Amino acid sequence: MKTPPLLLGATLVFWGWQSGFLEVGALMAIVLEGSRVFKTRWDFTDQDFTRIWTFCSLLLLASLVYAFSANKGPSDFSEFFQNPSFITQRNAGTASARTAAATMRWLPMIFFLFIAAQAYSGRAGIPLETVSLILRRRWKKARRLGLPPPASKPVDVSYLYFALCLFAASIHASEDGTFFWGLCALVAWALCVERARRFRLAVWAGALAAAVALGYFGQQGFGRLQHYFDSFNPQWFSSGSGRFDATQNRTELGRIGRLKASGQIVLRLEAKTGYPPPLLREASYLAYEGQTWTARFPEKDWTDIHSTEPNGSTYLLVPGKTNFSTLNIACYLPGGKALLPLPAGCARLDNLLAIFLRRSPMGAVLDEGPGLVVFDASYGPGATIDAPPGTNDDLAVPDREVNALDQVIAQAHLRGLSQPHTLRALSTLFADKFTYSTWQPGERHRGTNSTALSRFLLRTHAGHCEYFASAGVLLLRRLGIPARYAVGYAVHEGVGSKYVVRLRDAHAWCLVWDERAGIWRDFDPTPGVWVAAESERASPLQWLSDFWSRVLFEFSRFRWGQSNLRQYLLWGVAPVLAILLYQIVFRRRGSRRRLAAADAGFTWPGLDSEFYQFERKLAQRGFARPPGEPLSEWLRRAAETAPLADLQSTLQDLLRLHYRYRFDPQGLSAAEREALRRQARLCLARLSPATRSG
Repeated sequence: MKTPPLLLGATLVFWGWQSGFLEVGALMAIVLEGSRVFKTRWDFTDQDFTRIWTFCSLLLLASLVYAFSANKGPSDFSEFFQNPSFITQRNAGTASARTAAATMRWLPMIFFLFIAAQAYSGRAGIPLETVSLILRRRWKKARRLGLPPPASKPVDVSYLYFALCLFAASIHASEDGTFFWGLCALVAWALCVERARRFRLAVWAGALAAAVALGYFGQQGFGRLQHYFDSFNPQWFSSGSGRFDATQNRTELGRIGRLKASGQIVLRLEAKTGYPPPLLREASYLAYEGQTWTARFPEKDWTDIHSTEPNGSTYLLVPGKTNFSTLNIACYLPGGKALLPLPAGCARLDNLLAIFLRRSPMGAVLDEGPGLVVFDASYGPGATIDAPPGTNDDLAVPDREVNALDQVIAQAHLRGLSQPHTLRALSTLFADKFTYSTWQPGERHRGTNSTALSRFLLRTHAGHCEYFASAGVLLLRRLGIPARYAVGYAVHEGVGSKYVVRLRDAHAWCLVWDERAGIWRDFDPTPGVWVAAESERASPLQWLSDFWSRVLFEFSRFRWGQSNLRQYLLWGVAPVLAILLYQIVFRRRGSRRRLAAADAGFTWPGLDSEFYQFERKLAQRGFARPPGEPLSEWLRRAAETAPLADLQSTLQDLLRLHYRYRFDPQGLSAAEREALRRQARLCLARLSPATRSG
């Protein structure tokens, strides 16, 4: 099926315009369309087309190598293998993308000789076995078995080249609408020639216009939808969110209804030494205003953390600290920027990919880097990166909460106790007198000074971790003990040394200043039953969600350079090498065994034909067949001799049956096979006297 005149030429010019090769595209169009003007044709054989196709394939390989080297592929990949990091993997990926884009833009030039050979050949198309490996193997097998080759018909590759040019033109840098409208015009041109004549031109044109309109507005709609989703900066590969803000945290105090926490996995941990700590902190806060905790430290007060070596991945948070336990943490950075969940007393981060790393005076560490980070956190007792209590904020209590706090302190007899005794008394109070609940009923009659926290302390005695943490911080401050509100995750679900942390494991607790040791310590006033209460609400299909989360996690590791790409490459190459080794060793041995079996007496179909006995007998009588003489001509001459003069029809039947027995895939029936034997014996009997042919 030939393309309409000038279509391929116009497509080549369009490709050249879009890809920056306008002069080359115009020259190729003139050469290709010139075949319609110049009637000279070349008689290309199948082997000629095979050689041209092989040349184009080698040209494609050479173009890949050139594009790879021109886009700094060797140096970028060498740097990645020597020093794998987020930056080197990004450079290697960029080099690969540029190599692919450049090669795709060159495809019309690479395969131009092939389409030109079809245009200037005297054949209707290209032999299909030229480009089909399957047909080529079938042809070789048929020749090896002495069978007639499979049927083959020429194929016109004009429309394939037309589609190739449009695909190459789509790899362009401009973002205007010229490619879309040019594509529509060329496709309409091609379809118009091949349209079904049973439909009117107006109907066909209307359907085409509707398709173009749907494509145009659909493209714009998807573009707007993509920009809409991009404005939310979604965490596409994490399947989880709920990360905390370092500057403020709005609690759920006073909300009516059940908190619908999710079972989505947000963190994955592995305890390299010892057991993981029960809490991982992301942020802590000073001031309680209404239902919001704030840090009161602007961004200008944050400090940059630099790696201990250039382009390294090790960061010291507390220099000089030793006696570490090590925890491997995998967490997502939504939008490439998020707080790191760290154990108390964390002093060193290893194998952390970060573009910028900063810490706040409140002990929060902000990482700007890839979408997923997998790093080692070393921690131990002693100093932390939190600023000591130096302002009145660590003892501040809102005036609206003072009355309720004083009532609880008086009822529990908390004044006058030492700090350790105070903490134990608070834990006992919350465990005995309060219950953990994610349901908060509405209040019909509220006093003017009633707050969500005061109702929790004096009336409901039921709430979730934010109630207990907020109440604990303010009670400690009212007793003169500096305290802060901390948020992060609780670690409890694991097998062996590996743990997962879900979104419902998000937690709030207190930081209490230990004056004697000069450090902040974790204090969790929430009753421990909260873990079981949250786990009871897990979906029965959670295993399916966990499986999908694991798949996305492994993909994210590969995408964000957190996996060992060299190991993946080795895993991918190893099966190929094994197959090649099998082909070289075992297949060669099999070929030798098959050849040995053939030498030992294996016969091809038809080699036991009695015709060969007749042929040898004639040769013994001095009537040998000269090389190159057809059997039919040889038998005609033999029938002119005296012994065989009256057997001309018998000799023709003998030859016909022999050919069918030797080459016909269907073979001979039993009666025909017996006829071959009978006629061969008859001819041999005529040659039995010692008479030589003249």
